[in-house]
Amino acid sequence: MELFRIGRTIPFMRHALILNIISFLTFVAAVFFIVTRGFHLSIEFTGGTVMEVNYSQTAPLEQVRSVVSGLGYKDFQVQNFGTSRDVMIRLPLAEGQSSAKQSDTVMSALKAADATVELRRVEFVGPQVGKELVENGLLALLFVVIGIVVYLAIRFEWKFAVAGVLANLHDVVIILGFFAFFGWEFSLSVLAGVLAVLGYSVNESVVIMDRIRENFRKERDVSVQEVINGAITQTISRTIITHGSTQMMVMAMLIFGGPTLHYFALALTIGIWFGIYSSVFVAAAIAMWLGVKREDLIKPIKKPEELEEVYEE
Repeated sequence: MELFRIGRTIPFMRHALILNIISFLTFVAAVFFIVTRGFHLSIEFTGGTVMEVNYSQTAPLEQVRSVVSGLGYKDFQVQNFGTSRDVMIRLPLAEGQSSAKQSDTVMSALKAADATVELRRVEFVGPQVGKELVENGLLALLFVVIGIVVYLAIRFEWKFAVAGVLANLHDVVIILGFFAFFGWEFSLSVLAGVLAVLGYSVNESVVIMDRIRENFRKERDVSVQEVINGAITQTISRTIITHGSTQMMVMAMLIFGGPTLHYFALALTIGIWFGIYSSVFVAAAIAMWLGVKREDLIKPIKKPEELEEVYEE
């Protein structure tokens, strides 16, 4: 399906060097902020108190957030779970306060605002659990990267596999760099968004690689750069439809999803736009510089003489 068709080939690779230098500098800046500033980890990683409360009617989430914020808490989470009447409240560790004392203070404030609220459960989540979540998250990221390398190497060729992985890591590191630079809260939902971006970005790279391979079959007397330019130009309409539709959904989550989905949607938004950029200018350019050629993607047709030799053997 195409919204429009571009009559002439756009020379994307003409400016590939300049754009990749900018990408490299952005990548280095992201790594710098990650190392120097670190992440503003959520309660899920650092530990804290988890409370489950129940209301007789639909829970007033904004009122609950206002009450908890009024007690001096900054890094807390309030969200529905199970039903619209059940609320989960995550509180950060507080010096000199036990989980029981934290929950008593919060419940007193909540009952002052709405006497129908009931406490269902209080649980302390220790930092050790958060450490395990970090380790498991990093392992998940590693396995995804390995899976992408194997998939691209089998489906295409190692040069495209390397180019695709570098482009995907480029997207992930820049997303993490944004979170480190602005001090946005990094939670499990954000980690899920980062993993989603990995799969989403590689899909765009695969589409372009497929078209490059197809163009190598059709166009025998053109340069590699022209083949890549043609492949990217021919997939622009598909890119606009796919990413535009996805971005509309993500924008809905970003605007109407509330605090629970805000940073998840933000990570996806950054990943979508940088995923387009990296698939076009990073992955394709790296594959070109690695020397990808027609013979890498298309098996040569055996000549009659070679076939006779095979039969004789």
